[in-house]
Amino acid sequence: MNAIQASSTLVNESQLGSRLNHAIGSNRRGEFGLLLSLLSADARDMAQFQTATHRSNDLRTKFELPVAQVLLNQTDIDDVVIDNSYVHQRDGAAAFRLANVLHQEALVIRKNESLEMADVLANCELNTRNRYQLQHTAPSIQLTHFVEQLQMQRQMSELIAQA
Repeated sequence: MNAIQASSTLVNESQLGSRLNHAIGSNRRGEFGLLLSLLSADARDMAQFQTATHRSNDLRTKFELPVAQVLLNQTDIDDVVIDNSYVHQRDGAAAFRLANVLHQEALVIRKNESLEMADVLANCELNTRNRYQLQHTAPSIQLTHFVEQLQMQRQMSELIAQA
């Protein structure tokens, strides 16, 4: 069996040529499954959508679709970040859907960290996240004077003796 090295990323079935057909014809189900698993799951990557006619046509205008929803807003960079969560809390799910249609919010709202760093920070404990963001929170320790400690111990001993 010869190993085939892929020179580029496998996206659609036209890149495989007739290898899928040969795998099915010679009853090599494992190879067929492997080849299928390497293909992109996005329907827009299929071969029929990669032709010049499909690329030149604007499908949004053809099907009268609205403008695409913003995928990412960064709170540090973008001036206007729409957040409809208050509408959901105050008025419920139906009002939230209406507010989201009227003023569409981004699918992801995050700060200036990259996606990988956001994943790492999400798995860290709160102290580590604060240390990364340079928010030092010193624990508040109330030191009592020695005389006050003695008075508290005497009061406790009196309470124990009464019991």
